[in-house]
Amino acid sequence: MNTLTKDTILKQIQQYIEPYTGLDLVASKSIAHIDIQEQQVHIHVKLGFPAASYQEKLDAALRETLAPLAIKSLTIKIDWEIQPHIVQGGLKPLPGTKNIIAVASGKGGVGKSTTAVNLALALQAEGARVGILDADIYGPNQPQMLGICQKPVSKDGKHMEPIISHGLQSMSIGYLVEQHTPMVWRGPMVSGALQQLLHDTAWHDLDYLVVDLPPGTGDVQLTLAQKIPVSGAVIVTTPQDIALLDVHKAIGMFRKVNVPVLGVIENMSLHICSQCGHKEAIFGSGGGEMIAEQYEVPLLGQLPLDIRIRQQADAGKPTVIAEPDSVLSEIYRNIACYAAARLSLRAKNAASKFPKIVVSE
Repeated sequence: MNTLTKDTILKQIQQYIEPYTGLDLVASKSIAHIDIQEQQVHIHVKLGFPAASYQEKLDAALRETLAPLAIKSLTIKIDWEIQPHIVQGGLKPLPGTKNIIAVASGKGGVGKSTTAVNLALALQAEGARVGILDADIYGPNQPQMLGICQKPVSKDGKHMEPIISHGLQSMSIGYLVEQHTPMVWRGPMVSGALQQLLHDTAWHDLDYLVVDLPPGTGDVQLTLAQKIPVSGAVIVTTPQDIALLDVHKAIGMFRKVNVPVLGVIENMSLHICSQCGHKEAIFGSGGGEMIAEQYEVPLLGQLPLDIRIRQQADAGKPTVIAEPDSVLSEIYRNIACYAAARLSLRAKNAASKFPKIVVSE
């Protein structure tokens, strides 16, 4: 019988490639502790991303991987710790928020806002503290999607308290103006409004703040890239050629300002008839894979064209809340795990750990 050692166990663990990061748990620095007492082994796995739905699968996978070793008793503890990650241009982290994830699209009509709110709720369902900022000043949709019709309040007279819906912290210009009031503003006013919404909201201890951007590469996106500390971006597209043309611009913009693209989400990838089950790629197929391969970023997931997604968002209960155990919700949660895992591989942001130094005469 071979003597169990930490090195032996680590070497065996390396045989398992973790699907969300694409690395083994040793390479991703997820093995927090290994304790060996005779033939009894305790392993503590600490992931860098929330993964409530993945714990049981990971436990089973590790036990199968370690089965060839002579382990009499194996205890596995799996949890996670979400760290702040580096942002572009040396910007300072936003108080109360570890990471900002921008959700963008090259053009409108691809389901970006619906995807953004379900992504935020999926991250929360996986075990993270999450907020969402509606950065579409001209056409704010999040108030309706979250089922909110109230105005924010201020406790200190300086900052607005985020509106809570389904456990999600949120802020939108739609909370501050009447529903049918048009925002007839020029670019600088829109950029200023975005910064105010972001900095004047008292976000409470968020792991992730999802920012639902307007479509395109205009003033709001430029403000986000230059003045707001973004940890990563997610691009939403449909498979059709016209949508894919604009995706190139969106990815190019983020890369130009040194914001990492965490991956691409292909929305409306396949229509499944609710009556007969016939499947048809209405908007074409293979577009998401092509973009992901061309830019060497992950295809985070593919969502079908399903009437329930639209109906549930319109009713103020997005799919992850309305049908938490459905196949659609499982897709959203998988996308959330992939995006968060991709971000977890980025370098950590240690700026908040350093004391503020003031030099005076």
